[in-house]
Amino acid sequence: MAALLASAVGLQVFREHQPPLTAGPDEMLYVRSPEAMKRMALSYDSLLADVYWIRAIQHYGATKRSADADKSYRLLYPLLDLTTSLDPRFDTAYQFGAIFLAEPPPGGPGQPEQAIALLQKGIEAQPDDWRLLQALGFIHYWWYEDYPTAARWFDEAARRPGAPAWMASLAAVTLAQGGNRDASRQVWRSIAENEGEEWFRTEAVRRLNQLDALDQMDELRRILGAYRRRVGQAPSRWADVVAAGLLRGVPVDPLGAPYRLDGEDVALEPTSRLLPLPNPARLR
Repeated sequence: MAALLASAVGLQVFREHQPPLTAGPDEMLYVRSPEAMKRMALSYDSLLADVYWIRAIQHYGATKRSADADKSYRLLYPLLDLTTSLDPRFDTAYQFGAIFLAEPPPGGPGQPEQAIALLQKGIEAQPDDWRLLQALGFIHYWWYEDYPTAARWFDEAARRPGAPAWMASLAAVTLAQGGNRDASRQVWRSIAENEGEEWFRTEAVRRLNQLDALDQMDELRRILGAYRRRVGQAPSRWADVVAAGLLRGVPVDPLGAPYRLDGEDVALEPTSRLLPLPNPARLR
């Protein structure tokens, strides 16, 4: 043991004095066929599923944080497909993988159709899992704006064993008020207050902050219009609006960052974690 320890220390010292190896292409997936991978797994399916799930998270996170203008998430769906083929009951991979896939650029690949395919694959494997049905409803609600279809999936989720009581009311609100910001708040508030997964609750809070930002920006545009009517021109800075008595100070978004002022338009800072905002035209 002493000899092995000494050898390990010596090897580490040697490595630290060597120039770093040239990085190879990391966007490569040697095996894309789930059937082939299952044969190669040799009964270690669940272990390999964990490995591919970790790789999917790393691929998504590294691409999202990349400074490249043209971000490519091309391996995300193949990695998630391999993960869920190796372990068809991997609920987390279905739910969060669908959110990753549907997220619009640059925060994600903007592929809600792949998100739907992944969730439908999960529902085929676990038809009584209400969380997968709920997630499918959210894809139709938030990214496709298809409120009748979203309500139908919420209703299906409410009928499954173990589904919370609020799922039924969620289906009714979606069908009656789809596209209304107040209805959207109720949808995401239900998730923020009742969802068991911490990551999903955090995402719901971010969506609620986005809705608040949309409301604030509408109000700020109204104030800027009032400033123009009073002064005869658009303000060049927030201090002008404050001096006119229309604001008490520089307005900030729900996360505390100042809004950008561009004439009579208002925008979030490019680095805001609330970007990209949903289309305000569909959420009134």
